[in-house]
Amino acid sequence: MLQHIQIHNLVTVRELSLDLLPGMTALTGETGAGKSILVDALGLALGAKADKGLIRHGCDQAEINAVFDINGNAAALSWLREQALDSNDECILRRVLSRQGRSRAFINGRPIPQALLGELGSLLVSIHGQHEHQTLMRASTQRDLLDAWAGHTGLVQAMKDRHREYSNTWRQLQELRERARERGQRLDYLQFQIDELEKLNLAEDELEQLERRQKRLAHAEELGRELGDLMRILSDEDQAVQPALSRAGVQLEALMHLDESLLPARELLDSARIQVEEAVSLLRGQAADIEFNPALLEEIDARLGSIHELARKHQVQARELPDLLEQFQREQHALKHADETLASLEQRVQNLDNQRQEAARQLSRSRIQAAAKLAKTITGSLQELGMQGGVFDVEVTPLPGKEITAHGRDSICFMVSANPGQSLSPLARTASGGELSRISLAIQVATTRCTDMPTLIFDEVDSGIGGATAETVGRLLRQLGRDSQVLCVTHLPQVATQAEHQFRVSKETNGRHTETSIQVLNKTQRVEEIARMLGGATITDQTRTHAREMIAASQD
Repeated sequence: MLQHIQIHNLVTVRELSLDLLPGMTALTGETGAGKSILVDALGLALGAKADKGLIRHGCDQAEINAVFDINGNAAALSWLREQALDSNDECILRRVLSRQGRSRAFINGRPIPQALLGELGSLLVSIHGQHEHQTLMRASTQRDLLDAWAGHTGLVQAMKDRHREYSNTWRQLQELRERARERGQRLDYLQFQIDELEKLNLAEDELEQLERRQKRLAHAEELGRELGDLMRILSDEDQAVQPALSRAGVQLEALMHLDESLLPARELLDSARIQVEEAVSLLRGQAADIEFNPALLEEIDARLGSIHELARKHQVQARELPDLLEQFQREQHALKHADETLASLEQRVQNLDNQRQEAARQLSRSRIQAAAKLAKTITGSLQELGMQGGVFDVEVTPLPGKEITAHGRDSICFMVSANPGQSLSPLARTASGGELSRISLAIQVATTRCTDMPTLIFDEVDSGIGGATAETVGRLLRQLGRDSQVLCVTHLPQVATQAEHQFRVSKETNGRHTETSIQVLNKTQRVEEIARMLGGATITDQTRTHAREMIAASQD
């Protein structure tokens, strides 16, 4: 339920803070006062497309904050948990419009993409506008309304899942068939590449070993010369390091009887001498292993050349050639066994198509049953709304050519007969604007009852009606307010008197600035507002009495 909304610098609103209550609330005011500003602001908070033109003249940004109590709204609570945006039983939506950049959206203080705001908004509020009948003309809207009424969400989802699985597998089958037509040519190509790679026979780690041996052979002469110099410096000459360390050790040992504290120094010299001896031993071994073998170097160069040439041909790194061979072998195996795979895939497509057909049949049966009930309910609402003898029907017919889509195999069409004896015709062909408004309202009220939406907003949906019909509309909205929070923007006193709470929207201008405000009406103020709606600019005592009687009658 919407608990609070705050609007800052939006169109004609400078600053507005409003607490909202359960039940039905009517928003009324003079024509042009901006009665729909609250609806527009809430739409932005719920993720509607932002327009910088909505920012109040002379201001850099506009801001809307909406606070919802989501205790009991399992869908919203689950969605917030999945997105890691939950914060107890309260949810705060914030939208900031800026002239300098893109709009920003926040849920419980955390920035989020506008699309996520829209997802959550669809779980919190349902907004019905005065031009709702325009969307009701769409076949997709009619189908979705019937499905919502039927409450067969599981069947709808199963239909989508079966159709998706079938479509994906069917595409795989077509790709395999296409590849099968080119199989012979591809197999020849693969065999040639495999033969070439197998002939190369590149072993694991062979490339690294060849590169090391090539480097050693190519620099054998330099290595031999430099290692010889090192060994002379360390060991072979009279002034070499190793003999010098030995002499120093002997001399230090002779001094030990004069100063025992020289022991650590002698130990360090012994350690250094031992390490130098080990280094010399390793260097002699390395020098002994040096190969001066031009023929072997030429052989290794040729081997590396073949490896890199094949890698360039396939546009891969040389070390990736063994993996490429495995890839070719796997594809070759798949193609050689393509007939088996093709037969298996064809059977799977057939099985999935059978499942899809069954899902479509179950959905159709449920739709046909629900269509009859929905038609009866809306037909009853039409009588209440002054269309005596009017008939509503929901036509469920198969799609042409036994077609099946992700939405099933049915074409859904809302059919209407506005007058007794008049044949049923599609809703889209209904001519009278007044009749269309009432039919639209009947559909909205009927289908709204089948949802658990906590907040419902009706923005001048009573346009084009009046008298007893308007009173019926108000009563229907009041009934909805028993289970959901209902906000209704209206210009009809018969509707407004049915509300449990009433706000008055007013607009003032000083020639330079225009400002819209919303006032919560007490009992006395409400009588004055209803009287204004009844009598226009001149309000008489008789009009006020009539207003009191209407309010009292609606509260019974």
